[in-house]
Amino acid sequence: MTTPAGTSHDSAAASKLAAAQLAGLQTQIADAQALLVRLMQDVVEVESLQTLQAQHLQEANEQLVIAALQAQGDADTAALALQNLSHVAEHDPLTGLSNRILFHDRLQHAMDSAGRSHGSLALLFVDLDGFKQINDSHGHVLGDLVLQQVAQRLLSVVRAADTVSRHGGDEFLLLLTEVVRPVDAVIVAHKLLAALAAPMQLQGLQLQLSASIGISLYPDDAAEPRQLLQNADAAMYRAKRLGPGHVVSHGRLNAAEMGLVAQAAVAAGATANRARRPVEPERLHAQLREANEKLVLTALDAETLRDAALQAQARQSALIEAVAQELRNPSAPIRIAASMLGRLADAQPLLPRLQTMVEQQVAQMSRLVGDLLDVSRLGSGGLELALEVVDVAAVVDAALRSWRPLLAVRHQQLLVMLPGAPLLAHGNAERLAQIVNNLVDNAAKHTHDHGQIEVSLEAQGDKVVLVVADNGIGITAQALPRIFEPFAQDTQAIGFNGVGLGIGLTVVRALLQALGGSITASSAGSRLGSRFVVTLPRAGAPADPAAAPGAAPPAGAGAAPAP
Repeated sequence: MTTPAGTSHDSAAASKLAAAQLAGLQTQIADAQALLVRLMQDVVEVESLQTLQAQHLQEANEQLVIAALQAQGDADTAALALQNLSHVAEHDPLTGLSNRILFHDRLQHAMDSAGRSHGSLALLFVDLDGFKQINDSHGHVLGDLVLQQVAQRLLSVVRAADTVSRHGGDEFLLLLTEVVRPVDAVIVAHKLLAALAAPMQLQGLQLQLSASIGISLYPDDAAEPRQLLQNADAAMYRAKRLGPGHVVSHGRLNAAEMGLVAQAAVAAGATANRARRPVEPERLHAQLREANEKLVLTALDAETLRDAALQAQARQSALIEAVAQELRNPSAPIRIAASMLGRLADAQPLLPRLQTMVEQQVAQMSRLVGDLLDVSRLGSGGLELALEVVDVAAVVDAALRSWRPLLAVRHQQLLVMLPGAPLLAHGNAERLAQIVNNLVDNAAKHTHDHGQIEVSLEAQGDKVVLVVADNGIGITAQALPRIFEPFAQDTQAIGFNGVGLGIGLTVVRALLQALGGSITASSAGSRLGSRFVVTLPRAGAPADPAAAPGAAPPAGAGAAPAP
């Protein structure tokens, strides 16, 4: 039986236990409240961080989209402007004939090709007789129309493979390639006289022209372009002293050749005089037969010219398409980068890579547009450079350092031979680096993976000589004479390894001409590699460069393969 005192003791113990449990619950509740507060603070911080990241990603996305749109606009503008570059760079604006730059370039290449194949070519210097009187009497407008008609008549006589150029004023130059006999050039000259002598109807006036023609032959009369031109010019003045409508060759012809020339002169004279004097009855049949033969030849020449025009139009269309494609390529990675930012939930780690991608492609587009602008300046005569004394070895070494990672991706081996001391030349450091970059880029694009590219630099007398060679696809004999012309491409190189516009070598040649240097190209043929040799005027240097005070070899000197 429980006593009252025992009951009171149990109640007190229960109260203490309940109070303790209540205190424990209150402590847990306080801890839970504190944890809940911390969790709410964490949630607020996470939401703020996500908002900040979203803002950063949105800003980066907007910048990339703007860069992509700007790059696309630049590409479209450059593609549109390119349609006029080729004509401006290569042709006389009045007559549409080759200008001096293109003609002298073709003359040099034709002489190089003829020298390798032991062939011959002829240079004809044509000067119109009495053209000044036409200009003075009837004005320059009629004079310009006459020059345009003369250009068309000269083109109608020569082959599509030959070149006609307006040398200046009323003087024209004709380059006849693959001349088998010296007399062939004289015969062509008389055909030119006959074509020019045909009556010309302009602005209600009937005009009849004559010309004096001088001829110089390679290799018989001269072995280099300037002397060949001077000989043709001197022969032209000798012809002019004989009176209107004469042809004089710088070299002498034998008796048999003189007989052929006499026949050509008679035929040309008969054609020129047909409209002015009656034909003797006994010669009527012979002249009719000759006229028929000329009509047939003219028809064949017209067909050849038409085919050549269609081919040129096709090449121009392909060129514009290639330019558009080349300019779109850099913008594709930019669009990819922009789309990646929009699709990935957390793109923060990718931002540096995407930024590098955009910067590389924008730089590539900038170099491409820069080359196009250089080609444009070449045609307008606006490419002028400030010359200074430059350490060519240091410039080449710096340019090659940036190429090693790119060549390593293709497993292409880079062999470099640089002098152990500074090699000074008169030039422009920025443009010299552009020359090296374009030549190495050309070699890399035309060389298979695991191929080899060699770069060497040395002093030869008063010249600095840079050689860039490769064991790639080489250059065909047909493409070699025109390899430095704007947009020229070898047929075997089209579509190979991302080959682009065909303006890099044109820019190299133009820059070297502005720097007082030169470049030559050679190749043993298809799949046998190519070799480009650059020469620059050397600046004063110690007799023993290795002994120059403070001289230190540039990084990468000596033969060193790319990693």
